[in-house]
Amino acid sequence: MVKFTRHCVVPELAKMWGRAIMLVLAMSVIMETSRTYAFQDNEESQLKVGKSIDLFTRYGYLTLSMKVVSKNESDWIFREPTIDIFTDVDRFASHPERVPKRQRRVFEGDFHMEFCDNVGQLIQAYFRDFSFEKLDQPWKAFTSSWTAETIGRNLGINSTYIVKEQCYVLVRLSRFRDVVKLDGMPDNLSLADVVAKEIDKIKVGDVESVLTFIKRYGSHYINAYVTGNSLYQVFVFNKTNYVHMKDRLKKQGIAQISNLELGHYFSPWYADYMGAIKVASGNRSVANWSTYKLRYNYSIFSYPSLLKIHGDPRLLSRLNSMLGNEAILEMQLKTLAPAFKDPVKRLWFEEVLDNFVKLWESNL
Repeated sequence: MVKFTRHCVVPELAKMWGRAIMLVLAMSVIMETSRTYAFQDNEESQLKVGKSIDLFTRYGYLTLSMKVVSKNESDWIFREPTIDIFTDVDRFASHPERVPKRQRRVFEGDFHMEFCDNVGQLIQAYFRDFSFEKLDQPWKAFTSSWTAETIGRNLGINSTYIVKEQCYVLVRLSRFRDVVKLDGMPDNLSLADVVAKEIDKIKVGDVESVLTFIKRYGSHYINAYVTGNSLYQVFVFNKTNYVHMKDRLKKQGIAQISNLELGHYFSPWYADYMGAIKVASGNRSVANWSTYKLRYNYSIFSYPSLLKIHGDPRLLSRLNSMLGNEAILEMQLKTLAPAFKDPVKRLWFEEVLDNFVKLWESNL
């Protein structure tokens, strides 16, 4: 894909047997707690750095609790249950600049395109800015439940182009609103009393004690996030046209390509399919405006193109104000390993979590 802009050495059979036992234990814990995808009124849900979440409660279905892809318009951005693990963590929160001041005159955000050789790369590209420690494939936490129809609906393309051998370009305009991250958080940060007591109950060598802790207090904490809103569009190409365009843009760079030539590549004459322009938050007003304004009109037909904003400061300025703080654009999760002050217990927690993650990524 092209974008512009452990600890136990054992025989292999023993490894497989151990993972099989862990999978049974993991599923037992999940079944005991009767986890569902419903949201309870008494659950606290707060998008805030330092808060912990159980990444596995809705693994594969995180789009139900994090607004990251265009769905029905709603007021919430984040509704994943969270817990306070650390105390006095707010003093380590910072608000770094994502866009230098000299570049803020028109649009405070980012415009980029990613070339994807297949649908797998397309999904990875969309979730490029979501990093979950220990997960090699973080996008699966959102999409392992997606069918071809779901992919098409969420990305704005006909599902018939998902099952075929096609190539794609994801074009996205992101408006950053709130940028927060934890800086220099020390290892000796104090824990909530109930969390410290639960960690004391964990026994090294006891997998179930770790899984019980994860069930109650989570697996990861929010280390950083960016909220705002974005417009995105997927263009579908046959391989021949895709390779030619990709090579041309890589050699010349978008800045050196005329608007006429760029428009030709991202048009019905060159692309196999022009996806709909989608709004990450599902905001209908922005979607309607985009449908009307970001469209090329000809005498007998018209088509939508996010490329129309390229080099147009008026459209960018309008979108700079229209795209509000309505979706999660980026997120970084780190494991709760820093909560374990005993290095032996910490190592055990990390080993169990690492195996648990691998089981979920390979089985779901």
